Amino acid sequence: MWKSLSSFPVYCIYFSSFLPLFSFIFNNYFVSIEKNCIFVPELNPKNNKKMNNIIVGFDFSTGSANAVDLTIDIANHWQTDIRLVYVKSAGEDEEPIRAEIERRNEGVAHLLKDIKLEYVIREGKVSEQLAAQANEDQALMVVVGTHGMSGFETNWIGKNTYRTITECPVPVLSVREDFDFHKNLESIIVPLDSTTETRQKVPFAARFAKTFGSTIHLLGLYTSESKDIRGLVNGYVEQVEKYLDKHEVKHVTEYVDASKNLTVTTLNYADQINADMIVIMTEQEKALTSWLIGNYAQQMLHLSKHPILSIRPEQIGSQSR
Repeated sequence: MWKSLSSFPVYCIYFSSFLPLFSFIFNNYFVSIEKNCIFVPELNPKNNKKMNNIIVGFDFSTGSANAVDLTIDIANHWQTDIRLVYVKSAGEDEEPIRAEIERRNEGVAHLLKDIKLEYVIREGKVSEQLAAQANEDQALMVVVGTHGMSGFETNWIGKNTYRTITECPVPVLSVREDFDFHKNLESIIVPLDSTTETRQKVPFAARFAKTFGSTIHLLGLYTSESKDIRGLVNGYVEQVEKYLDKHEVKHVTEYVDASKNLTVTTLNYADQINADMIVIMTEQEKALTSWLIGNYAQQMLHLSKHPILSIRPEQIGSQSR
């Protein structure tokens, strides 16, 4: 299945002077966001025609093999085909690679339920080739085992996986090889902050929850003491709650102070509830001081022991248009 700024009061004073205009924009934008940003294909997979495939990175490691098993489970539920991608180095002989991949594919063929498991061998940088294949296939999602993947150095897991995510045109599910792949997908965390993009990850999370009977844990992140900022978070959370109610997705809500570190706050909560997945926007959670310790998404990928589903804002926006 990752901040403190001495001049923050100045920002608050400056921000408050624009409250009347901001309130107007917020109230009107709130109406359109339901139509344009919170987009999702039919949440009940049984009502869907077969969707585009799921890409899974593979390199014979335990992590990538586990990622294949996880992808098969997801693809069976969503009735979508799978494309296994092996990225070879220059000059590497393809024949033994093909023979071993085909042997392994035969070994899991009995797990496939009216779906196909195909493979392709590409050459180059892993992140670029996965992105290219996802683009060519117009894939639904990419799955990677973060301790596997050729070219992924163990000491730089967050950095290299993040590179794949930022280059891929579709959402990327990254899972560490030591994660319990046989555990049910029971709890999905959806962090929500004060940015307008924060809600765009909800539809994909809802699809997972609807498919696997999971509970979505909405985590309202207060990144500031400002009442206006907290009001935005509250408003976005309430809107998402209504969306999930409409689609009959189980959910609970928690609000936490995340002014010091968004990543640590989110991961502490994930540990507390024994989360099975965290859904984030790669360019979303940007508190005023986030630049001090690095990108939220990259930190999450580096530090989280929980699977991370990463979505770029434009990935959802392009679908909605």
